[in-house]
Amino acid sequence: MKTKRLVLFSCVTLVSFATAGSVAAGEAKSDEQALRDNDANWSKAAAAKDLDRALSFYAENAKMLPPNAPIATTKEAIRKIWKELLESPGLVISWKTNQVQVAKSGDMGVVTGTYEVTTKDDGAEAVHDHGKYLEVWEKTNGIWNCTMDINNSDLPESAPSEKE
Repeated sequence: MKTKRLVLFSCVTLVSFATAGSVAAGEAKSDEQALRDNDANWSKAAAAKDLDRALSFYAENAKMLPPNAPIATTKEAIRKIWKELLESPGLVISWKTNQVQVAKSGDMGVVTGTYEVTTKDDGAEAVHDHGKYLEVWEKTNGIWNCTMDINNSDLPESAPSEKE
């Protein structure tokens, strides 16, 4: 009788551990998909030139590290960068997630990918850029928000213009 109970207890324990591992793995996959979905929706908001929607993905304490500019440490500074970008003549913008990593704790994730941007210069010529980005996301109360956003171009640095 004791042997039966011991075997039954062992089986129940093993099933519990196996199920717990599956649930944790399932949550990680769910978090990964949530981050992929957030990033895709963020790209759609930018493509639609929806400033408020684009800004809604940032956490209150977010920082943005734009290329060739100081770090933006406030929502107002981030808004200014996005507003200037979204008002660029002829803007076409998109990005695509390549990789998502979620911390074992389930409350932090990193998203990397590639972007493409086209604008028009003063002479109305199309200017194309493409590069990569990295975002750090934190989950608070079940909601993922971007806390750190950086991107940089794959294009070679432009030569300084000569003064006439």
